[in-house]
Amino acid sequence: MFYHAKTTIQINKYKILKYRLKLLEKGDQMTISINDNFPNQELRVLIDGEIQNINSADYFSGKKIVLVGVPGAFTPTCHLSHLPGYIENLQKFKDKSYNVSFIAVNDPFVMKSWSEASNADGIDMLADGNCDLTNELGLTMDGSAFGLGNRCKRFAMIVDNGIVQSIDIEDPGAMDVSSAESQLAKI
Repeated sequence: MFYHAKTTIQINKYKILKYRLKLLEKGDQMTISINDNFPNQELRVLIDGEIQNINSADYFSGKKIVLVGVPGAFTPTCHLSHLPGYIENLQKFKDKSYNVSFIAVNDPFVMKSWSEASNADGIDMLADGNCDLTNELGLTMDGSAFGLGNRCKRFAMIVDNGIVQSIDIEDPGAMDVSSAESQLAKI
């Protein structure tokens, strides 16, 4: 039994290393840059508990938004660390006139359930179920080694009136530059 658990751990470590190598071989394929207009796409957004279809130009118009990309709703780091940091600091963002939105490659119903389960009132949830927006941003990661398929890289982006002001992309497995505390220090 002990040997089996040890073997499983070694296999998982191998998968993680293989995944990190794959990312390094791909190189940085980000297509969005600072001072770019946010891509114009139809978004499925959970706003005040209701799923709405809204054009991204309309959604970002006249607002300051910290957009946080995560690999998936309910995944361990996203659910237990990343989102809770923004929930705890939401008022500080609002005091600085910023809204907070999360995006993940999940359907809108999963995003709604995640918001409800996390008591994330006041944080908009963007569902990118087909990975269309994530692909257009160039922030797609291959989570196949973990059975996840294509997902969103972990990142934080500050968007002011539809113009990208900053982008902070995490290294695989990390959660530092995209944390609520790191983003609060920037604004």
